Amino acid sequence: MTDRPTAGCFEDREHRLPVRVYYEDTDFTGLVYHGAYVRFFERGRSDALRLMGVGHAELLDGDQPMAFVVSKMQLNFVKPARIDDELLVRTRYEAVRGPRLLISQTITRGADALCRADVEVVCIHMDGRPRRPTRSLIEKVRPWLTGEP
Repeated sequence: MTDRPTAGCFEDREHRLPVRVYYEDTDFTGLVYHGAYVRFFERGRSDALRLMGVGHAELLDGDQPMAFVVSKMQLNFVKPARIDDELLVRTRYEAVRGPRLLISQTITRGADALCRADVEVVCIHMDGRPRRPTRSLIEKVRPWLTGEP
């Protein structure tokens, strides 16, 4: 047994992060509030990067400090999740195009897809201007890309 939080795991090129729905994730109807899905997706993207060897603190502390910002996110809510549900956040990093990383994500409960997201994140300088990811970052992400060789 470990006292460390899990970062999920990769199955092939798909990152899988189990999450449980807590009371704080729901609205007054007992269903997962739409904003909670965005938080679940963020955890999936961040933990996938962590397992690729890319930590957010490392990006900020490097000789060329950088960060990621979400520039586009399209959500498709299919079915509701409820308190105590065991969900799986499935994340696929599709491609790197200039400063952009294209990511597809799905939250499932068993075999049911509950919410899907197409996400574009942009690598930025600390002053907010877009920048290309470093060669090191691209080398760490490239083996996990599903839309590129």
